[in-house]
Amino acid sequence: MLNSNRLFPSDPTEREVAQRLYDDVRDMPLICPHGHTDPAWFATNEAFANPTELLILPDHYVRRMLVSQGIQVLEMLDADRTPDNRAIWQVFAKNYHLFRSTPTRLWLDHTFSDLFGLTDRLSEQTADSYYDHISACLSQDGFRPRAMAERFNIEVITTTEGPCDPLDHHRAIAQSGWGVRVITSYRPDAVIDADAPGFVANLEAFATCTGEDTKTWAGYLSAHRNRRAFFKAMGATSTDHGHPTAQTLDLADEAAAALFDKIRHGTGTPEQNEMFRAQMLTEMARMSLDDGLVMQLHVGSYRNHSPDVLAKFGTDQGFDIPQPTEYVTALKPLLDRFGMDPRLSIILFTLDETAYSRELAPLAGAYPSIKLGPAWWFFDSPAGMMRYRETITETAGFYNTVGFNDDTRALPSIAARHDVARRVDCAYLAQQVAQHVLDEDEAAELARDLAYGLAKKAYNL
Repeated sequence: MLNSNRLFPSDPTEREVAQRLYDDVRDMPLICPHGHTDPAWFATNEAFANPTELLILPDHYVRRMLVSQGIQVLEMLDADRTPDNRAIWQVFAKNYHLFRSTPTRLWLDHTFSDLFGLTDRLSEQTADSYYDHISACLSQDGFRPRAMAERFNIEVITTTEGPCDPLDHHRAIAQSGWGVRVITSYRPDAVIDADAPGFVANLEAFATCTGEDTKTWAGYLSAHRNRRAFFKAMGATSTDHGHPTAQTLDLADEAAAALFDKIRHGTGTPEQNEMFRAQMLTEMARMSLDDGLVMQLHVGSYRNHSPDVLAKFGTDQGFDIPQPTEYVTALKPLLDRFGMDPRLSIILFTLDETAYSRELAPLAGAYPSIKLGPAWWFFDSPAGMMRYRETITETAGFYNTVGFNDDTRALPSIAARHDVARRVDCAYLAQQVAQHVLDEDEAAELARDLAYGLAKKAYNL
């Protein structure tokens, strides 16, 4: 079902170069430095129950497309009722045509063909045969989470946990002696973003899990240092910050303490909450100088755009929407303070493509502390990846980027997403060779770096 030349250039000469480059990197190990897979999968290694649990339940890309067509898949998946998993799968299969020419279709077709050996296209007619075949596979040991990770040739995979997570699953994985490296990343948003649900209660839990007085500015910062040290001891090499904007501040300590005293009760104004998030990015950078954790900054998402969906079904249902984002003045307070310090490493992600050539590539092409994360979320697609290379390479080059990361919640899509990225990068490099911008030996070295080396280096893996 899958054409071996998919995503390669249509020009025969370029296609041959792309194929040679791809053949050299297709089987390289996968470095997965950022994502949202569940560490419990790897700790318990329990079999997935059925195709719906494996491929639809964790994947907001699938759900949002169905919802956009008025299909009540969220209601069908509601945890408050017992889902009819086969019926959900049949609805998905009947509407599989909705995913034509989307990256989701590429990932799913790759999974169906490469992982499960299916050759007929998914449709209403093949829904039950797919469901039965995949269910039969999932009952075998070779399709348990650890076996899948080994089959995908994952060398290291990073999950993302909140500040008070005990990391028990990571401890169990490490103690098991399993060969695949599973590590965590420190995501402190729940105790930094005063707009987050339950912020005040989160601060209280933060005090409990750290033994620090989070009612004072000094105690609050000590609590972060405490948890960062714990996460690092458990294998973390990075932090992750999902902020609505890239705004930073560098307040004097007394002013920062006064701001914290205003927002810690959860009664701050929207402007004060934004100021606190901005100050905390600078504080996180300051802490990174000491502990060496790489900062990841994911910004530009209007989270939970539909209040109705949020109230009924919770977060991460596909209703986070990109919005315009400014970086040059927003990041300046942090960069003025720490931007030239060689100990600091910040990886920037954006949902505003217009910022790549105008702001982000010039920033990464100047500041040693900044690297650009790959095309992210809505732009983790063949066209989005190609636009990324075309808009940033002339200014930032290749080596101010960090390769690829899959940022997934659905385990089977990992190999498929890396394969798409490797094909697109090889297609771009083949074009550069055909235009005599690069020699083919340079392109081959770059293909290996983009597929493996850059991510491993950027994340200290």
